[in-house]
Amino acid sequence: MKKIAKEFHQQRRGNCAQSVAFAWGQKFPGGRGVEDVFAGCGAGRAPGGLCGAVHASCTLAGSSAEQSIKQSFAERTGGHLTCKAIRAAKRVPCADCVEIAAELLESHARGSAT
Repeated sequence: MKKIAKEFHQQRRGNCAQSVAFAWGQKFPGGRGVEDVFAGCGAGRAPGGLCGAVHASCTLAGSSAEQSIKQSFAERTGGHLTCKAIRAAKRVPCADCVEIAAELLESHARGSAT
């Protein structure tokens, strides 16, 4: 799933949030087309300025997984959750954030949140 998300993002077919949602829809056919819901969540426009990729991951996984996903994501992005902070740190490119968020979502869906 993380490969699908990263490719979708790198081909500039959608923003970070849409890329994670697209991969989700490919992996779990009941979710196809859900990426359109996240069209306004790229470039730091997700609620609270959250990284769009992690926002999509948390939204699709559900509230019970939100804290776990955010914690795991922050551990891998230098402690950052907002798009602004991640980009300012210049340590983790957007494509990698997409990959991380997709991996965490898939892991949660399998019942073993990372």
